[in-house]
Amino acid sequence: MRCISTSPMPGRGCCAGCSVEEALARYGQPEIFNTDQGAQFASTDFTGMLQDHGIAISMDGKGCWKDNIFVERLWRSIKYEEVYLHAYASVSEAKAGLGRYLTQYNTARPHSSLADQTPAEAYFTPRPHQVACVTCLLIQLSDPLRCTKKRNHL
Repeated sequence: MRCISTSPMPGRGCCAGCSVEEALARYGQPEIFNTDQGAQFASTDFTGMLQDHGIAISMDGKGCWKDNIFVERLWRSIKYEEVYLHAYASVSEAKAGLGRYLTQYNTARPHSSLADQTPAEAYFTPRPHQVACVTCLLIQLSDPLRCTKKRNHL
């Protein structure tokens, strides 16, 4: 792929295409490549390079900023609350610090968007309906649609 970067070191991770070529050489070819529709990923040079390698292309819908807003927000939190505050001396130190941060983020830090629960509480704590509702289980077995439409039998 022709490098279109103005970097003083063309071909060394200076643009999206060079980075992918470098990753392909080092790690091999993936089955599919997913990106947003940023100009660097939607260019014919870039998509042609992926097609030349037989890599399927998956792009988020144009203007679908909501597709990855939660991931972007998480990375913002990680950067400002952990990474920028520590000068890691090694990769292993960075992994340990990020591991501690993510454990705290998921198990000890309440989130306003989750009704002030932690993600662990919101997503991994069984709901009373799932634990105690034998009547619901029997109804689901005999008439699955009835239970999903009406939950007032509890």
